[in-house]
Amino acid sequence: MGDYNILDFGAVTGEEINNAAAIQAAIDECSLAGGRVIVPAGRFISGTIYLKDHVELYLESGAWLVAALKEEWMEGCFIGACHCKDVTISGQGTIYGQGDKIFYDDGADNGYGECPLNIRGYRPRTTYLEDVTNLTIRDVTFRNAAFWTLHMAGCKHVTIRDIKILNDVRGANNDGIDPDCCQDVTISGCLIKTGDDAIVVKATKAAAEKYGVCENIIIQNCILYSHDSGLKIGTETHGTIRNIVMSDCIIQDCSRGVGIWVRDGGTVENVHIHHVMGSTRRYADCPQREFAPRWWGKGEPLFFSAAYRNEHKKYPGKIRNITADHIWFTSESCIFAAGEEEGSIENITISNLNLTLKQQGTQPAQVFDEQPSPRGVYDHEIPVVYSRWVKGLSVEGTLTYDNLDKRQTVIQENSSDININMKEQ
Repeated sequence: MGDYNILDFGAVTGEEINNAAAIQAAIDECSLAGGRVIVPAGRFISGTIYLKDHVELYLESGAWLVAALKEEWMEGCFIGACHCKDVTISGQGTIYGQGDKIFYDDGADNGYGECPLNIRGYRPRTTYLEDVTNLTIRDVTFRNAAFWTLHMAGCKHVTIRDIKILNDVRGANNDGIDPDCCQDVTISGCLIKTGDDAIVVKATKAAAEKYGVCENIIIQNCILYSHDSGLKIGTETHGTIRNIVMSDCIIQDCSRGVGIWVRDGGTVENVHIHHVMGSTRRYADCPQREFAPRWWGKGEPLFFSAAYRNEHKKYPGKIRNITADHIWFTSESCIFAAGEEEGSIENITISNLNLTLKQQGTQPAQVFDEQPSPRGVYDHEIPVVYSRWVKGLSVEGTLTYDNLDKRQTVIQENSSDININMKEQ
């Protein structure tokens, strides 16, 4: 075990220098005996590099590892790893995706300055880590991802702790952490600011076919900002997702607080959410624009959706056995639980809910948002709780109106065993 400084392998600072070969040489040699690849203080630009067995990529304080935005230097991601074990990314340095170079404001939302930014140029994932066993990511800062920041597919025994992800809160598709068909994952102590979902558990088609069930994931003690969901499961649900705990998180200024989607035939089950607080609001859209016309979410604190992905109306999947307790939210929209006749939502229990209904943003909460689905975004009366094709929904807690008019407590359609007990303060 030893240290392998990238300077000793020919890495140099500079804006137009591709250090991928030098960094990869350090990684390759380090992997033979195991150890740390050291990125020292300075700014090092690079194309794609691949981590290997027994390698810790360590960024010293003041180190900046910068993703090149040149497609000819990239292989779809900046930092990759595939079919390996004992991989770590750590240190007090920064991994910089240069997303701020490709996002720009075209003024499409009539001056509100809230809609998704437009895009020019090539944008790779910051990381793509596939089938890595014993993966650790700690302490580092990720800045300005151009696309997904941490995408882990089929990884096992994963620890992510005390990292910062500081992306543009108007950046489209710049998710924070995406565990995709992963198993035995803990995510804790993270500060995440994104335009797209902050932390989202999913089962993409390719990963589900290779790696099967996504299960045993704990997310705790995080602070999350997003113009989409703070904590999310789906929408990609090509396989089973189960045994998820989300706890002790602050979700601030998000379009949605906690959301669970099924669209692709999978089952999401055994999800427990507790001690979560924050605020949700509706941000301005730009529906006349073809790319990234609107955010997903219109201010719902808790959102459960089993719907057809598109007009083909294939079986959406199932959501069942969900609990949420000790939830505090200031929100503009409702608790939303809506399925289709063929897409079941069963057995949701929400207790110790403290909900304050308050207008916080520039747009009124007067629409339902079921993207992606044929229903899309449409006008609808906003109650306190909405259910459609739900079997078993219990909501208990307190309700405070701040600057919004009183609403109908519950609207339900084709639902059964619905028990709503919200005491107005």
